Amino acid sequence: MCGIVGYTGQDEAKDILITGLKRLEYRGYDSAGVALECASPATPGAPASGVTLSVIRRVGKVAGLESELSAFGAPSACGIGHTRWATHGRPSVANAHPHTSCNGRIAIVHNGIIENFAELRAELERRGHTFASETDTEVFAHLIEEAYEGRPDDPATGEPARPGSHDLMTAVREACTQVVGAYGLAAVCADEPGVIAVARKDSPIVIGRGERGSYVASDVIALIDATRDVVVLEDGQFARLTPEGITYTDAEGTPIEPAVTHIDWDIDMAEKGGYPDFMLKEIHEQPRVVRDTLVGRMVGGELDIDELGLTMEELNLIDRVYVIACGTSYHAGLIAKNLIEAWARIPCEVEAASEFRYRNPIITPSTLVVAVSQSGETADTLAAIRDARIKGAKVFGITNVVGSPVARESDGVIYTKANKEIAVASTKSFIGQVVSLTLLALLLAQVKGKLTTGQVRMLFRELGNTAEQIQWILETQGEAIHEAALACKDAHSALFVGRGMGAAIAHEGALKLKEISYLHAEAYAAGEMKHGPIALIDQGFPVIAVATKSPVYDKTVSNLKECEARGAQIIVVATEGDEEIRAIADHVIYIPPVRDAFSAITATVPLQLLAREVAIMRGCDVDQPRNLAKSVTVE
Repeated sequence: MCGIVGYTGQDEAKDILITGLKRLEYRGYDSAGVALECASPATPGAPASGVTLSVIRRVGKVAGLESELSAFGAPSACGIGHTRWATHGRPSVANAHPHTSCNGRIAIVHNGIIENFAELRAELERRGHTFASETDTEVFAHLIEEAYEGRPDDPATGEPARPGSHDLMTAVREACTQVVGAYGLAAVCADEPGVIAVARKDSPIVIGRGERGSYVASDVIALIDATRDVVVLEDGQFARLTPEGITYTDAEGTPIEPAVTHIDWDIDMAEKGGYPDFMLKEIHEQPRVVRDTLVGRMVGGELDIDELGLTMEELNLIDRVYVIACGTSYHAGLIAKNLIEAWARIPCEVEAASEFRYRNPIITPSTLVVAVSQSGETADTLAAIRDARIKGAKVFGITNVVGSPVARESDGVIYTKANKEIAVASTKSFIGQVVSLTLLALLLAQVKGKLTTGQVRMLFRELGNTAEQIQWILETQGEAIHEAALACKDAHSALFVGRGMGAAIAHEGALKLKEISYLHAEAYAAGEMKHGPIALIDQGFPVIAVATKSPVYDKTVSNLKECEARGAQIIVVATEGDEEIRAIADHVIYIPPVRDAFSAITATVPLQLLAREVAIMRGCDVDQPRNLAKSVTVE
């Protein structure tokens, strides 16, 4: 989500910025812009530095910004650029980065979230600052301006005037002390030509020095043409870039010498972030997807989905929910059904979009249809949306693509913030969908009065904790997953089982395995085993179970014992610390303890990794499995 590029040196900055922004398009965005330092006219009253900032912003793709810049004739050897994915404020030119100070002499680009922006904005406005956007980011531009130019008396608080530092790097450090939240920040000032000041806290920033200048970006892929030696800024570190070189300091301004990392990837590997395939890269991006999808959703202690397109009164009238989707998105719907019915106590049905409009479903004006599509252009889902709207339903979309047909044809939309997903088999988009649907379930429960504000806050906090839990799985369970994959690689078929939430997770696990390894797999609620599927079990047959600690844990274990008695090779996803499960399992993959409602987010991850391991052992292309496409635009 969002990308930063900056350059100062001997070459034309706009060309370098556009190339870098194009390299960052995979991250997903809704608008793009640049700020360029240009020579000001030699006229009376012109700035002493002889430099002004030209800010060009555009909603939509970088190609549109590039087209606009092609007519921009003023030379510039220093500038910053950004691709934005909306969090605070809708996609618009006014909300696009870069943002500027009141006097237009300072411009900034920013990735992250300013948690105390509302408080800071109110203070700045009280002191005379005028805001031009709805974003939290613009606060930074005005804070830096005050630190640079000086602050007037504040009559409301009695604080006296403060002199300015008239040094951009010092002003950036001062501004950062006032901000609560995360930031990767780059700033330029017309009064200090050729200087880019950079700061980092909880949002990636990399710095590079090439033969013809200095570079900053949010991802090494944007720098790889210029240099293979980069500095990855740590939290609380700052950098000052000039055409001649780069200096680094800590939060107190003390010079430091950060470690230099040599990048030996080619551009293809750079796009993969150093991972051997896009699928593994995207699996490892899932902690960030959780965090990004939740950014800005809890405001003032209240759950906030302002793009819903429905009033609280309209939401309170909802008495039936349909989730319509295909493939992986359908499985996200199965998880949503559990949450919506458990928390909001509203009947919820999950429908394959390809079947929905052909069976004449019961729809009234109090029906909410939730359309889930990773690409936002799935033909079956779009057809179902149109049919539902004709029948009077409210329609809400969940998609990963800004401005997609699903987004345009819905009353409201949550963007999953998974950024561009390259591998055909969906991983991080699925997690983004589940998190988004969980937010919707929480909101419905809050509006219906089934959960208190305190309960919603607690659940939201636990939902956010799943990001760290996913990271723990990625860091600790590799060997267990590899051993489990060895038990599956030569099989002809596999069975995934679970109960409750585990049954929904099992369906997604089976789909992943068959999609990329071409090993036949199917999923069943574990309690249904004795009603047919158990006939498949013989010696060595792989049974993959989701048996995390939950109200139905003992029932699931009982079902697995039936498989054990018939010689199955049992692989279990279990809760960390559960040693009893080893009595019946041949292989155990652990996930951290988690509330059952959120177990789908964590338990899905080892099943994704298992499918990938099996596919690689079977010699399959995990990024581009045969016969499949990333977007299905025909019925």
